[in-house]
Amino acid sequence: MTDLAGPATTARDDGYRVLARKYRPQTFAELIGQDAMVRTLANAIASGRLAHAFILTGVRGVGKTSTARLIARALNCVGPDGKGGPTVAPCGQCEPCRSIADSRHVDVLEMDAASRTGVEDIREIIEGVRYSPVSARYKIYIIDEVHMLSRNAFNALLKTLEEPPPHVKFIFATTEIRKVPVTVLSRCQRFDLKRVETRLLIEHFRAIAKKENAEIDDAALALIARAAEGSVRDGLSLLDQAIAHGGGVVDEAQVRDMLGLADRAQVLDLYRAIMAGEVEDALSRLRSQYDQGADPLVVLQDLLELTHWVTRLKVAPDAGSDVAVSEAERTLGGEFARDLSIPVLTRTWQMLLKGLEEVRAAPSPIAAAEMIIVRLAHVADLPSPAELARRAISSRSATPAPGRAASSPPARGGGETSAVSVARSAPMAAPESAPTAYAEPQRFADVVALFETHREMRIAQNLTDNVHLVRFAPGRLEVRLKPEAPADLLNKVTSRLKEWTGRPWIVSLSQDDGEATLHDQEQAMKARLRAEIERDPLVRDILAAFPGAEITDIRDRASSGELEEMFTPEGSDVDAFGLDD
Repeated sequence: MTDLAGPATTARDDGYRVLARKYRPQTFAELIGQDAMVRTLANAIASGRLAHAFILTGVRGVGKTSTARLIARALNCVGPDGKGGPTVAPCGQCEPCRSIADSRHVDVLEMDAASRTGVEDIREIIEGVRYSPVSARYKIYIIDEVHMLSRNAFNALLKTLEEPPPHVKFIFATTEIRKVPVTVLSRCQRFDLKRVETRLLIEHFRAIAKKENAEIDDAALALIARAAEGSVRDGLSLLDQAIAHGGGVVDEAQVRDMLGLADRAQVLDLYRAIMAGEVEDALSRLRSQYDQGADPLVVLQDLLELTHWVTRLKVAPDAGSDVAVSEAERTLGGEFARDLSIPVLTRTWQMLLKGLEEVRAAPSPIAAAEMIIVRLAHVADLPSPAELARRAISSRSATPAPGRAASSPPARGGGETSAVSVARSAPMAAPESAPTAYAEPQRFADVVALFETHREMRIAQNLTDNVHLVRFAPGRLEVRLKPEAPADLLNKVTSRLKEWTGRPWIVSLSQDDGEATLHDQEQAMKARLRAEIERDPLVRDILAAFPGAEITDIRDRASSGELEEMFTPEGSDVDAFGLDD
């Protein structure tokens, strides 16, 4: 079987070993960030409630294979005196502990399912299960990347996995738990190894750097921990590379250069220029980062990450206490969170997300990135959809003069721009908390229109399709519901109307039939208009002149152009019609 354990103690190991192998956990205490799993295993071992099969899942580098080997040592440890039993703290001195650590124990067998996926490989395990362990307490089979086994291999393993001999334990590891058949999962005790927190990674890497006599500042450690994305192995590989890159002395600039990252301060300045709508300044800053070696895709990813972080600060200010965030980032991020509204941040997120796809597909990534920056900077001056709706309602109620000019966009100045000036210059940052006064509905159709204005489209649709109006008066609504209407519809309508109109509403159910639904009324109106159109002599002549033509749409004259007016007979109740050939 393929051996994936740590290197054996031979003459070849007198040389250098990479940090990811050198500092592989040897005890559960050294396994960082997996306290829940360690506590569960400790309780199971202490109470003798040991499962016959374990499955460990999690992203790469969080310690699945290391945990499997630790479990093997914990189950087979006999203590320094040779009389001990299973323990969550293996001694590391007895023969089973040493031989398992050196990957030479005859009763602890490892198989890489990525390279051995067939039924024949599983048959070797099934044949070996029948025999008692040679020297250990348990014969243990560790199968890494178990999701790579073929369907037939899984099926061959099921019976043995369900009822193995008492001296056999199975330990599976996988990064793709969803690819493992549920029939296998149901026979295993599952442990989900979570991503290691950035704070724990920083502390872990700092301790290892000290042991390696390397000088590395906290900002550089934070960058490495952030780039590791919760993976200890990935982080150790980056730390190893950083120490070699800096010759034992590592600072933030060296790590950024090694990872191809733009300076965080430059990213913040670029973000500030974009949100202030300063296109020329934003393009200049992007080009400067590109000339320094920053990847345009990485710059956009940084902007996307910054947008996410500012949004988190907006809704959860405690997010700013992250130890991986510098004081400058925390200060500027707080200003952005205070001055930028949620609609602006979500719009920026969506545009950056779409922009990443464009950069990946573009023949010139920097050109695509510049076009995205231009787009973001120009959109920064546009109001949010909610603001547009508020303006439309205000202008409708105020009935402005037809020739009234739109407000001019804020001027773009050069030089330094604070986050506060973004809020002052961009309409997008208008206060969200300012209530908007809405005219009280005077009829049921106005109620539906009010819900559409607030983009409560699901409620508006139900009011249109599933509600029969019985009685209406300002502040009171009596209706009959269709069976298809949601049970909580009236409660939602009551609370929303009170919130928007500033007065309590009484919305009650009635047993009376009431009027037809607004949807049915609209369909009836269209049917009546269609009948009138079809009876019109001019329309009949047109349909006769164009064989196969049919009426496809009926529109109100107010929304129709002059062309429809040319074909509408004077004195007719029909406003407009559409023909499709």
